[in-house]
Formats: sequence, C-alpha cells, structure tokens
Amino acid sequence: MKKYMLVLALLFLSTIVLLVAAVSQQEQSSQTTLVINGITIVDVERGTLQVNRTVIVAGDKIQRISKQGNADVPTSSTRIIDGRGLFLVPGLIDAHVHYSDPATFGLMMIAHGVLFVRDMGGPTKESVALRDKLKTGEIFGPEMITTGSILDGDPPILPQISIPCGTPEAGREAVRKQVAAGVDEIKVYSGLKKDVFLAIAEEANKLGVKPVGHTPESIYIEEAANAGLRSSEHPFGFGKIIAKLLGEPVRLSTGGMGTDAPSFLRFNEVNREEFRKALKRIGATGMHVCPTLVVFKHGAHLKEILANDYPMLEYASPMTKGMWKMIWGSQPANEIATRLLPSMQQVVRELQMSGIPLMVGTDLLCPGVMPGYSVHEEMALWQEAGISPFQILRSATIVPAKFMGLDARLGAVAEGKTASLVLLRSNPLEDIRNTGQIEGVLFRGHYFNRADLDRLQQDVKKMCGKSPVKP
Repeated sequence: MKKYMLVLALLFLSTIVLLVAAVSQQEQSSQTTLVINGITIVDVERGTLQVNRTVIVAGDKIQRISKQGNADVPTSSTRIIDGRGLFLVPGLIDAHVHYSDPATFGLMMIAHGVLFVRDMGGPTKESVALRDKLKTGEIFGPEMITTGSILDGDPPILPQISIPCGTPEAGREAVRKQVAAGVDEIKVYSGLKKDVFLAIAEEANKLGVKPVGHTPESIYIEEAANAGLRSSEHPFGFGKIIAKLLGEPVRLSTGGMGTDAPSFLRFNEVNREEFRKALKRIGATGMHVCPTLVVFKHGAHLKEILANDYPMLEYASPMTKGMWKMIWGSQPANEIATRLLPSMQQVVRELQMSGIPLMVGTDLLCPGVMPGYSVHEEMALWQEAGISPFQILRSATIVPAKFMGLDARLGAVAEGKTASLVLLRSNPLEDIRNTGQIEGVLFRGHYFNRADLDRLQQDVKKMCGKSPVKP
C-alpha cells in the first residue's frame, strides 16, 4: 500500500506536458463562433425535446438558442455543424473518481463525453494543484472538484492519503485545515468513530463545505443523514436498514468497510413498505447517494482483470494496472459481487422511487473501471434496474451540477451556460445506452468530431501498449 501511495503522489505531481502538446486543443481558436443547425436539444429538467434548434456558441459560452431559421448567424470566423438527426445533451459528470492517471484519463473522459468529475480522495496538495491545472487547461481533461485527503479513524484504512482523526477535536481541526488548503468538499471514511464523524459533519457544514463520502461503520445511515452527511458513496449503510427490518443483529464497529454487504442478499425478504418509509426519512434530509454499481459488476472478474484478460484493458495504462495489482493482487476474487449486484440494483431503484437524489459515479481506479466508458456502463446498470432514461440522464448532468453548486453554468443546455455539450446520434430519453452513440463533443470552446474522438482513444491505446503488467 505504501508503494502504491508513493506512485499515486508522484503521478499527481506530473504536469503531463507531452499530453497537452499531443492534443494541442485540436488547433482550434476558442474565439471561433460555432453554429449547430437543426439539432434536437434534450431538456434534462423536464424530460422533453426541443426540436429543430439552432445553437450559437461564442468562445466557450452558449450565446443563443432559437428555432432554426430565426437566428442571425455570424458570417465571419464561423463554423457550421449540421445537427439534423442529432441530439444535444449537457456534458456528462462522473461524481466519484480517483483521478490518478491524467495522461490517459483526460483523453478517455472527453472521448466518452464526460466533461466534469468529482475527485474523491488523494493527497490534498497534489489534488488541489491538479484540479487547478485541469480548470485552466494546463492539463487536458475534464474540469474537476476535489476532496483532497480522506478523514478517517485512527489508525486510518489508507494512511498515505488520509488524515487520522481519533477525537472530535482532531476531526474539527482536520476540517479546518482542509478548507484552508482549498478543497471543495470534505470526505469522511468508514473507520471514523461516531462522535468524531458527528464533529466533522458539524464543522464542515458550519464552514459551508459539504461532508461527503462513506457512511462510517459506527453509525446508522439515517443518523449520518440527519447529522448532515450530504452524499453517501456506494450502497454502504443501506444494508444495515435491511438487517434491522429482518430482525438481524447490526454490528456497529470501526475500522471496517462494507460490513453490511451480505444483508443485500436478503433484500427480497424485506417488507418494502417499511423499507420505503426509512428511505423517505433519509430523503427528507436532502442527502444524495452515489451508488457506483459498476464496481460490483467488475469486482466479480478480478482474476481476469489482473490477468489482463478482460474487455477494454488496452485503454488501461501500465501504471493503472500496476496499482490494481498492488492494491488488489493479493485479494481473492470477489465472487459475492455477482450475487450482490442484482440486489443492489433493486435498492438503487427504491432510492430513486423514494425521492433520494442519485448521482452517477464510477469509483474510477477500481479494477476494470475505465475512465469515461464506465459512466455509460453505470447508467446502463440503472436502466436494467428499472430507472427511466430521463431520471438517469438527470443523475449524470443537472443533479450533480446542482449538488456541486455548478448549475449556473453546467448541467443543462441553455443560453449563457458553458458550452460543455455532447452531440448524440440517437435519443437518450428512449434508451440511456444511446449516450454512448457520440457524434461530437464541445469542450472549452473546441469541437471534437467523431474522428477527433477516435484519435483521442487511439492515443490512449498507443500510450498504454498491449503488454501485460508483471506482478
């Protein structure tokens, strides 16, 4: 683990100069006016279509939207894109990543229409610096916010990227230091004692910085929500609700992670009415949930992933594969993941039906999870669970944008907003898998057509090579 964290810290320090030079912003001027004619805009707030629109983009802003033929189109320095038969959606957001390999992650994210990410754990100084370089475009890739280091119990589960908090005052002090260092949110972790977590949540909310992360093993998720945990990552915590409703003993402990997972296997035995009442109480607090189901999809195939015999691995860098081997190489295959996933899908559907806001996230850096691509996998898993394409698209755009305080400029296609946009060949409101049918991406005032996006992926493939990583 120590070896892995050293690699991670060094990675964050890299400015990826060669990457920026290779992409070269497609040699387009951000001052060029871009006009998309005849496009159908997907309204992610209402779930409706605005047909036959002209969208004028000046620099990196949406200047005007009108019915085609009603717009005064500039004649100089103008690029016209034929949007007929295409659908325009906001740039997608991955609300849970560990952005450890900027060289490959950035290209893959843009190629798959993921234009904003929330980094959920890394060394604070390096994470904040990386965020700023992504924001300015010094490093090519999606915009980002970050939690920096994790606030965990003492001793922490991941010591090299955690701040140990053994007492309430230590927790409060850690929050103050993180805020002073410039993080966007405060991440809490599984090993915190209940009184320490409560102190961290109170201090963070007092300072106006959202506490997010794992629901600690020492507390019920209902209590964590009432205490001000603003987003709970993974389905952790809901298993304890299942266990209580089944009359099973619930173990509240510290130092573990996901100890309630086996309870999900008995979800079909739960009284749904009582479960929904519990969820509605949580929903009333405003807490969001980022389920990251795709982790469980790939977790059942750890053996194949580590053997370099699994789909999409040609886009995983030797460094990423090396991290997988260092962290998970000694673990047995997680066979329970195959059985857990269907139950967790049912739980996520119940969360959505109960009004708990959901955010699409992938926990990028877990084995088999691929930058950008796995956002589409995650959304497909939600659709399989019975959640509508409209609700899923909201959870990958406007819902996280609002949660992160970015909806004034991101999360929807509207005049005055940043032109963070994806052009699709098929209607995503009919099938969420159509978000993967990307014709073009508009990012930082630059338009990447299908050929450009293919080149980005090919560049990643060349960087990664095909040789397996030795243990």
